[in-house]
Amino acid sequence: MSEERLIEIESKIAYQEDTVQELNKVIYQQQKQIDRLEAICNSLINHVRDLSDAMAASSSANEKPPHY
Repeated sequence: MSEERLIEIESKIAYQEDTVQELNKVIYQQQKQIDRLEAICNSLINHVRDLSDAMAASSSANEKPPHY
């Protein structure tokens, strides 16, 4: 193998290693964002459930008895 060919291969490997590191950083940031969004969604789901339960409890307390 010629020295030029070896240098070319080493350059390509170095470029690929840099690309892989950048992709790993992007994936890590995306996963952190996904985790934050999932936490927000779960919080919103719980909040909506609490509001729904509160509305159900208050509407049943304000209903007129059937004999009215």
